[in-house]
Amino acid sequence: MQELSDARQAIAAATTAGLSPSSSPDLYAAEAAISRAESHLEAREYVRARLAAQAAKRHATEALATATHGEGPPGTAATTTRQ
Repeated sequence: MQELSDARQAIAAATTAGLSPSSSPDLYAAEAAISRAESHLEAREYVRARLAAQAAKRHATEALATATHGEGPPGTAATTTRQ
């Protein structure tokens, strides 16, 4: 399922940017949503799996956007000031 792959890639990008579920509520929500998507997929609930995967991607993308716009966790490039 393409949505699940996209969500995993978005979560990986957020993690690579230095975010963690404990430091980012959006990444935490993305991880929870991807877990739900995988459970729905195993249960052959494809519509629910797709919706959960889309939610996971949305949350991961929001986490990454927040981090890259200066609201990321302390010590990341997102929170340093440019001169």
